[in-house]
Amino acid sequence: MKKWKLASLLACTVLLAGTNPAFALEEPSKPQAGQQPKQGQAGNVDLAPSARSAILMDADSGTIIFEKNSYERLPPASITKIMTMLLVMEALDEGRLKLTDKVATSEYAASMGGSQIFLEPGEEMTVQDLLKGIALASGNDASVALAEKIAGTEQEFVRMMNEKAQELGLKNTRFANANGLPAPDHYSSARDIAIMSKELLKYREITAYTGLYQDYLRKDSEKPFWLVNTNKLVRFYSGADGLKTGYTSEAKFCLSATAVRDQFRIIAVVMGEPNTKTRNAEVSQMFDYAFAQYTNVPIFKEGDVIGTVPVAKGKVAELKLTASYPYSVMMKRGAKKTDIRHEFRLGAPLKAPVQQGQKIGKLIVLQEDKVLAEFDVQSPQTIGRAGWWTLFKRTTAELFT
Repeated sequence: MKKWKLASLLACTVLLAGTNPAFALEEPSKPQAGQQPKQGQAGNVDLAPSARSAILMDADSGTIIFEKNSYERLPPASITKIMTMLLVMEALDEGRLKLTDKVATSEYAASMGGSQIFLEPGEEMTVQDLLKGIALASGNDASVALAEKIAGTEQEFVRMMNEKAQELGLKNTRFANANGLPAPDHYSSARDIAIMSKELLKYREITAYTGLYQDYLRKDSEKPFWLVNTNKLVRFYSGADGLKTGYTSEAKFCLSATAVRDQFRIIAVVMGEPNTKTRNAEVSQMFDYAFAQYTNVPIFKEGDVIGTVPVAKGKVAELKLTASYPYSVMMKRGAKKTDIRHEFRLGAPLKAPVQQGQKIGKLIVLQEDKVLAEFDVQSPQTIGRAGWWTLFKRTTAELFT
């Protein structure tokens, strides 16, 4: 694969992997940031007739295939735990938490009702086992125990949840607890849940938990606890490996599900279904439609070099951009897959210091003049400011180059 480089802040275009990418300062594009082009809205077919709200989305590009009342604010029940798991995975990724860390159960965490793994006050369990307890058994007690481990109190963890929701641009979501038990002003929407799910799936190891059908906790104790996944699709639908079920009398039966075939991953969310049988049948129908009608076209694999960007006054003069996860676009099966190109649009000239994970621009994928998808591109590393001697040597070297 050829490398391409930003030599100035003007766009420069070279051939790359059979496409025609460009580097430029970011400009307003259509659709606007945070929105995705809608493809194949399933015609006039309602893929989830019994659901109060539903959405079907390509997990890589965020392209929406089908939606129904997807902005409606509804009680999310235990689908709330998608955000809880997202913050856990972030803490693990950043090194603030380890899977082997022991978590002591507080009186408060042990007092949670509803779905639980029956933690006793003072009982210690590893982060890994608590994560299993959330992903498989929807443990309300496990959710609060991990929330307290990360943030000190559930209240502080809820603040972090709402802060993350705001960061993701979720306009119809507000959390009041970490587990989804009924509470005033605790709501979300099918669209927001799909975005949360998409973000969670960037941590690919999460499906090692959400895709399990069964496991045990307290294996070495006198009373091992058998876990069976509340999401039966992971056993009965080919390719399904997550994510989270939910039920309360107010929310009815909810599910955010994901399945992957031939590296094409789909997210389906339904809310307000009348029973588990209908919920599972309609999500399966949504999956069947997506896999029959669409496929994906890879743009970059995880780890591929996207390009390099100069960093003004940085300890290093250039930042190498790499794909932090696979970038692909969804297309109709049988559609023309030629003339696909991509551009990197720099948000602003990059100046040190730069933080790891800092958004620095967008990767825009187009076919002719049609935008197929937009991806945020973050810095893969932290770059500090260079000292005056480094800058002097760099300037001198450039004079003689």
